[in-house]
Amino acid sequence: MDKKIHDFLNSGLLEKYLIGDTSKGEALKVEQYLMRYEEIREEFDLLQEQLELTARAAAAKSPDLLNDIMESLDDQPLIHLHRRRRIPTWFTVAACITALLLAGTSYIFYNQNRLLVDENDTIAEEIFDLRSDINKNNEMLDNVMRQLMKLNNPETQKYVLRGNERAKDLKTVAYINPIDKSSLIDVISLPELSEEQCYQIWAQVQDRMINLGILSEADRNLKPIPYIEDALSLSITIEPKGGVEKTAPENAVAKIPLNIKDN
Repeated sequence: MDKKIHDFLNSGLLEKYLIGDTSKGEALKVEQYLMRYEEIREEFDLLQEQLELTARAAAAKSPDLLNDIMESLDDQPLIHLHRRRRIPTWFTVAACITALLLAGTSYIFYNQNRLLVDENDTIAEEIFDLRSDINKNNEMLDNVMRQLMKLNNPETQKYVLRGNERAKDLKTVAYINPIDKSSLIDVISLPELSEEQCYQIWAQVQDRMINLGILSEADRNLKPIPYIEDALSLSITIEPKGGVEKTAPENAVAKIPLNIKDN
């Protein structure tokens, strides 16, 4: 038997409740135990039956003992028998309602906790993404600052390449620093070509044309290109898609001579 039930049965509260000798608090405790535990209800029913049998036996009149019984009753306090108490209906209904409210509240708190956990995970992911974006932006800003420092360097030379009749709207700017051996190209505008063609930039060294890469509209930001010692000019040509390894000076749609002097 459960220790809690055993202690309750040994407390005598059930007997006191049966004869109506409990306080309001004790009566409420007994009714709660009766509603909750089957063993206590069975014990309560057994005590009621025993009390009823005892009362019936005491009520049986014997002609020979009538005087003794009357004298005994005069000396003993009267025991008031109560009708069998039933657990109030309102108490059962209230307990059911309380249980339902507790279950509903627990479910609500559970859902709220799940939502909070999901929100925390989402916020953590957003913070992680934000930090990643900040790092990328810092790298971009650092690159921009380095490029601006190069452009503002007094040793940096600026060359503007404009298109000829074959590419009137073409305009790019080359920045060349012979001291730190660096070159940048800034694409301002490139006339649209067919899907089978591309623009290619070259440096002329004596009688050779050296490939410096392919240009596109995506290169609107400053783009590094190889620095070529002793380059005489820069030129832009229109070539088949993917570029070529060799070209001729007459293929140029934009060209500018260089006056690079190493200090």
